[in-house]
Amino acid sequence: MIPEKREITQDMFVPSPVDASKREEIASPPVSFWKEAWRRLKKNRGAFLGLITIILLTVFALGGPFLNSYSHVDQDLLRSNLPPLVPGLEWLGFNGEDVNGTNQYEARGITKASWFGTDEFGRDLWTRVWKATQISLFIALVAAFLDLVIGVAYGGISSFYGGRIDNIMQRIIEVLMGIPNLVVIILFIIILEPGITSIILAMVITGWVGMARVVRGQILQLKGQEFILAARNLGSSNAKIIWQHLIPNAMGPIIVTLMFTIPTAIFFEAFLSFIGLGLQPPLASLGVLIEDGYTSMRFFPYKLIFPSIVISAIMISFNLLADGLRDALDPKMRK
Repeated sequence: MIPEKREITQDMFVPSPVDASKREEIASPPVSFWKEAWRRLKKNRGAFLGLITIILLTVFALGGPFLNSYSHVDQDLLRSNLPPLVPGLEWLGFNGEDVNGTNQYEARGITKASWFGTDEFGRDLWTRVWKATQISLFIALVAAFLDLVIGVAYGGISSFYGGRIDNIMQRIIEVLMGIPNLVVIILFIIILEPGITSIILAMVITGWVGMARVVRGQILQLKGQEFILAARNLGSSNAKIIWQHLIPNAMGPIIVTLMFTIPTAIFFEAFLSFIGLGLQPPLASLGVLIEDGYTSMRFFPYKLIFPSIVISAIMISFNLLADGLRDALDPKMRK
């Protein structure tokens, strides 16, 4: 069938009328840098899973000790070395049986279950694991915050002023980096009494060096750009340029470095507790619980399994989140 021929007229080449008042309207709302970074972070399944895991572990660390009637320091020798028992989850191994297959709850006539079992003093491990997680996270967060404050201030001043000031401050960093970090931390804890304060101060002594070097590198790239020169010509003070222009534009790498600092601090605290330089009884961190479980893992493996799972989940989650933040906040990684 031959299509019908249509006559081409001049009216066909006239554009449709457009409302001039709407020419400058933005079709979609503007997206800020942080909103775009959040969108890209949500697309990263590993990083988003790590964020959810961190939130869940934090909730359990804060609320877990209140889910039963035991305190993390209560001792009851009649309940010593009880295996884990969770009613309804016996098929998963939480059946109250020891390595020999004996149900210790029935053998001792105990009716109240301990979800993660108990230690040699009869202290409930469910409460102690989450209390230890709370303490480990607190130590890591405080140490990371102090590293952030000292490192940002030190690196910002060093790179902004440059010259002789930068040379002197960088030589100090090189001296600190030349001293083994672990040796400094152990010596500092030996001088002070082992505890939360001494562990935090020991980790802060050299922990800020990495943050300072990252901040210095970022500010060296930014301080020669046009918006800094414009702020300087407009009469802005050096402090205002540093804290209102340079530091905010370097927040991406700073946040990523901070996320990597937290699991590192948790590892150092666990290591110090494992070698006996950590918290002292009755306080306990994840490192203390792992050390206790290691000494009796042959007969009571549950003492080692639960704190090991928690500390592994924390460190893996923070590393996944840090990798995702690095991809989300780095403009060069945009697809």
